[in-house]
Amino acid sequence: MLQDIFAILFLAVQPSLDNLQIGIVLLSIGRVCVLVATALVLSRYVLPRLFQQIARRPELVLLGALAWCFLIGEIAEKLDLSREMGSLVAGVSLSTFPYALDVTAKVTTLRDFFITLFFVALGMTIPIPNLSVIGLALIIAGFTVVSRVVTTFASLYVMKQGLRASLLPAINLAQISEFSLVVIQTGVAAGHISTETSSAVSFAFVVLAVLSTFAMVRSDEISRMAIRHLKRLGVRDLDYGRGADSHKPSGHGDSRRIVILGFFRAASALLAELDRRNPLLLQQISVVDFNPVVFQALSGRGLHVIYGDISNFDTLLHAGVSKAEIIVLSVPDSLLKGADSEKLVRHVRTLNPVARIVATADLLSDVDDLYGAGADYVTVPRLSDANALFEVIEAAEAGLLKDKRIEMDAQLSDRREVLP
Repeated sequence: MLQDIFAILFLAVQPSLDNLQIGIVLLSIGRVCVLVATALVLSRYVLPRLFQQIARRPELVLLGALAWCFLIGEIAEKLDLSREMGSLVAGVSLSTFPYALDVTAKVTTLRDFFITLFFVALGMTIPIPNLSVIGLALIIAGFTVVSRVVTTFASLYVMKQGLRASLLPAINLAQISEFSLVVIQTGVAAGHISTETSSAVSFAFVVLAVLSTFAMVRSDEISRMAIRHLKRLGVRDLDYGRGADSHKPSGHGDSRRIVILGFFRAASALLAELDRRNPLLLQQISVVDFNPVVFQALSGRGLHVIYGDISNFDTLLHAGVSKAEIIVLSVPDSLLKGADSEKLVRHVRTLNPVARIVATADLLSDVDDLYGAGADYVTVPRLSDANALFEVIEAAEAGLLKDKRIEMDAQLSDRREVLP
């Protein structure tokens, strides 16, 4: 959304780049405000009634959406703004009214068709790059990656989201937006940008589109490596200054009887159940996870939480695992990063030969592997789900489904879960 806003503002100012004056820029921004206000008023008061009639004929929904985009594009042209900006405003305003989902579903096929044509046309405009174009493209790509990392990482880090949660979006967003290519082509048409620069930007777009795909797949490994280097440089994570037990090895810090490694919905439900049945037991529980939302929520409730990566052996060492009596691994393998349940059980058993380890198996075939790794008990969520469904079916056959629902509603009404 922010990208769309900045793109609209830039497209408004772009025609005035040859003669940048405050009055001209303010006039352009004023025209944009008029265009946006017109689109929003129409989408608020006119479009719902119009599409209520059009929706009765599904074949007209697509036609109506296109007519709306052409209308706003033409209004933008009359205001001495670009049709591209008018189309962007039309799309944003269209997303605010009730029929947006239906319109999106019907426009998808047409959108994909024109996206294909857009990228094919883009590829055909990229000449065989020479050394100067390649050099400029690499500079643009490098600037894009650095700027995205600096702006995204720094913003999230200042908001106290932790190193990992700040790095992952920065890695995943290190690309050039396809909409920027539209802005570039508008600049070329206006004579503000040379063809060589446009080719370099397009080449950088292709390079980053390819490299970012591999970066996203390996984002976990990249972030782990970056976190190690950042910590060596003195950059603090959320685990800094949260008490001596966050940094001292086990045996020197505050050890807890029960340690929950990883925190997801099952662990959230467990804490809510303990809060309802045995609140005193919560004081004996320590949670280890690197989700900043979980860290802040549990800390706010006065619960003992350690910010750390459970797949890291040192984290397990500092978390007091060697002194715990019960260790719970409730996060399924599909959500674990850098390890799996079997590997975690082996690490935990190495640190604590006598603890009772409760692990979770995604697949039935994983149960024996977890017991072989050293688990004392393995939960299989599908079995508890099946038992709950079987009880619901029995209640339905006995005509007691309403009573069963009342019972469930009573359980849900007083639960205070971290992950609702």
